Amino acid sequence: MTYTFCTLFDKNYLYKGLVLYRSLAAHCLDFTLWILCMDEVTYSSLARLQLENTKLIALEDFENEELRQVKQDRTAAEYCWTCTAPLVLYVMEQDPGVGSVAYLDADLFFFSDPRPIYDEMSDQSILIIEHRYAPEYQHRQRTSGIYNVSMVIFRNDNSGMKCLSWWKQRCLEVCTLDPDAGHCGDQKYLDDWPSRFENVVVLQHKGGGLAPWNISNYRLSVNNGSTFVDSDELIFYHFHSLQIINRRLFHKRPFLAAKGYRFTEQQLVLVYEPYAQELRKSMERIGKMSPHFPWGCISQNWRDLIREFRSGNVLFA
Repeated sequence: MTYTFCTLFDKNYLYKGLVLYRSLAAHCLDFTLWILCMDEVTYSSLARLQLENTKLIALEDFENEELRQVKQDRTAAEYCWTCTAPLVLYVMEQDPGVGSVAYLDADLFFFSDPRPIYDEMSDQSILIIEHRYAPEYQHRQRTSGIYNVSMVIFRNDNSGMKCLSWWKQRCLEVCTLDPDAGHCGDQKYLDDWPSRFENVVVLQHKGGGLAPWNISNYRLSVNNGSTFVDSDELIFYHFHSLQIINRRLFHKRPFLAAKGYRFTEQQLVLVYEPYAQELRKSMERIGKMSPHFPWGCISQNWRDLIREFRSGNVLFA
């Protein structure tokens, strides 16, 4: 199967974006990943890496007057959210014959081929994924919405284009994090898509959309080297809220913090440690190319780090 994906990230997500790419390369025989580079550092770094099956988009080639106008009043995060729908439309414009385009968050990691997700979508036009909150995180639905934008697939047909155009206009109007006003970036706009648009599929496969807020709902297991979520093979995990504490420490003793969540030892071993190992490879590759690359890690003093460790949010891999 041929896949067309798109994502966007800046220099602070370069390590994670590179891991996303490598996970797709490991499990998809035929794919193209379009990457909107949100700054020159990201574009030049990826250009030097010469990654196969990628198409890099420079921000100046992507932006139009409409985007440049709203950019003036938005934070970096808000502007990234604003660009999601326009990015999917841009890919369809650049490749008019493409059958479908999947937007992917840069902090995803694929453990297996996404074919089951596309099989479930079948010949429908739009696929979205519920948060599927665990009981302890169910209160977040009010602020973050029913569905997550980590992976959204649009078919290049009338229904898909109608939804994309509507989503784009809403995000151009308002794309902020304001729970009291009912806004969560580009995300809460998805809440009524199953009733607003035709041919919308809500993914049922448990292996798509596993994330910190729902992992405790499921039983993880290993069979023939593959990780399963209940009876479904794990396809991708959303490493939301995961931070690399310190680049120097990472090379000696890698610290990763998944702030705001707690995990079992099994979850860390089966899900987080593979990602940590891939992050190390990304950091090593970027480090060889740019030895003093200063982005992608947060600065944190030892007192705060110890507090995180005691809370169970820091893991070693």
